[in-house]
Amino acid sequence: MPVSKLFNLVCASFSHSPVKSMGWGDLGAFGEPSKETPNLDQMASEGMLFLDFYTANPLCSPSRAALLTGRLPVRNGFYTTNAHARNAYTPQDIVGGIADSELLLPELLKKAGYINKIIGKWHLGHRPQFHPLKHGFDEWFGSPNCHFGPFDNRALPNIPVYRDWEMIGRYYEDFKIDRKTGEANLTQIYLQEALDFISKQQGSQQPFFLYWAIDATHAPVYASKQFLGTSQRGLYGDAVREIDDSIGKILKHLQKLGISEKTFVFFTSDNGAALVSAPKQGGSNGRFLCGKQTTFEGGMREPAIAWWPGHIPAGGVSHQLGSVMDLFTTSLSLAGLQPPSDRQIDGIDLLPAILQGKLIDRLVMSPELQPLSASKYPWLSCWKDWRSREVS
Repeated sequence: MPVSKLFNLVCASFSHSPVKSMGWGDLGAFGEPSKETPNLDQMASEGMLFLDFYTANPLCSPSRAALLTGRLPVRNGFYTTNAHARNAYTPQDIVGGIADSELLLPELLKKAGYINKIIGKWHLGHRPQFHPLKHGFDEWFGSPNCHFGPFDNRALPNIPVYRDWEMIGRYYEDFKIDRKTGEANLTQIYLQEALDFISKQQGSQQPFFLYWAIDATHAPVYASKQFLGTSQRGLYGDAVREIDDSIGKILKHLQKLGISEKTFVFFTSDNGAALVSAPKQGGSNGRFLCGKQTTFEGGMREPAIAWWPGHIPAGGVSHQLGSVMDLFTTSLSLAGLQPPSDRQIDGIDLLPAILQGKLIDRLVMSPELQPLSASKYPWLSCWKDWRSREVS
């Protein structure tokens, strides 16, 4: 596909943007009664809302690894139930990270001429061999870990912030976070990084992949001064309102530059809201049971919105069974690329569901890692099928 015909890709994770630890019930479009997310609600009204969209794991690192590889954590090395669990969560005192053998989405998009940037939390390893610029990204502004702290710089250092290969400071020292008030300007910094990157790539006429992985809704929750005290939901709501405002500005920037019809934007979260931090530092999973760190619906089902003016019919609602792993395969499809054939890819191409409203059957895994067909109730179908084979 000629470069001029390629579509830009923006993933906003709220961890193709994944946002951090935001729940299914945190958006007005999903029924949150205070309706403090007008920009995301408008994004949904102009695009497609996914009601049955899931993460691949209810923890930060494995869900991000699944998004970027299109593979279940049990395949990509971010296990959570065995001796390799060190890769399930990678704070600064853990040495694991993404394996060199894994092919990440930005590595593959490079073949089609894409420029790739990650803004925010990487969380797939902090040692040099795991650096995002070694795994397909061309630019990075953010941190290898979450913004925990402050630490005493003796037993543990404060977590670093990078621009590309260079460490430019640390949380709480150079990038202030006030634990008492929750004030921090990080979301505004991440927003400006996104706007500048989009403008630069538009100027160079190069297709881009922007992975906007901010973490303001992860405890300790933060928001900038202009948003503090503006939400009915306390500090967590302030953080959500600021993220909502930022998404609105990114979408308006794409429209102002005249590239909105050439840019596919997907918004989701990396796992459910962390109820262990609620109510002051955690969100809502709506009517679903439990939250982050559990495989109940509240931990696994995520808010998800696709936006692509001129391509996605406005006001769409999909019951397609979707997963963060599908963003890998769908993005490759948009770039005119095929998924790698030398490994099992668990993500499916969602474009028929997004553009034509089709429901796609998909394979899920039984406890024996055997593929089983399912559509809307995968784990129930999987369990019944597995039990029937066990009995027979």
